[in-house]
Amino acid sequence: MDDYIELSNEQEEQFDTYLDNWLSWHKASELVRYKDQLERLKGQVVNNQLDYQQITNHFDEAKQHWSRVRSEVGPELVKMAKGLRDDQVVTLFAALEKENVEEEEELEERKENTPEGRKKSRIKRMEDNLTSRIGDLSEEQKQIVASYAEQFVPTSEEWIAYRRNIQNAARRLFVARNVDSQFEEKLLALMKQPESYRSEVFNEASAHNTKVMATLIAEIATTLSAKQRETLVENLNELIETVENFQR
Repeated sequence: MDDYIELSNEQEEQFDTYLDNWLSWHKASELVRYKDQLERLKGQVVNNQLDYQQITNHFDEAKQHWSRVRSEVGPELVKMAKGLRDDQVVTLFAALEKENVEEEEELEERKENTPEGRKKSRIKRMEDNLTSRIGDLSEEQKQIVASYAEQFVPTSEEWIAYRRNIQNAARRLFVARNVDSQFEEKLLALMKQPESYRSEVFNEASAHNTKVMATLIAEIATTLSAKQRETLVENLNELIETVENFQR
């Protein structure tokens, strides 16, 4: 919160109260869902049942987790938003735009690389990501990664445009918050349905990339060695243990 806005003492007390409530709700309602999903995922890995459909189901379930969090914290965040001072609102949107600019600068730096260089970097990131979960990759697995790396559609520019779209919509609401009797309802709707501010191009590219990622994971799953499967299960057990520790 401090990265975006400086709260008054009264606002901090209000936020702390909300945060305590959110954490209690999250502990009672959500952690059990995370553990259940991780246990099911582990079972699918152990029994060699992790196919494309199961993977897409896990993706969808993860989105539902995030949607419930948004729905839970949204109403109280909106109440806080109503009471922000003008200078706080200015600071908030300036911080958000600073992030946008930084992402644009990183994107421009990546564009300076050659297409072949960008491809190698993408493959390296994908290999590192997999290695952190299953251990060293076989040559076959590296070939699978390389073949799928070319299928992903770049979305960085569309992502930045989406961020600006939703931030500009929120800014317009804040400008009129003192005279618009429906400010809270409109801001809550924006928070609950941010996807509506995505372009059709972004939606199509994201859907495509999700399918490519699910297919990649499904194919890699069929090539896991006994040692890699054991490593993946160990990583899942660590995640499950982390969730259990938060439940205590």
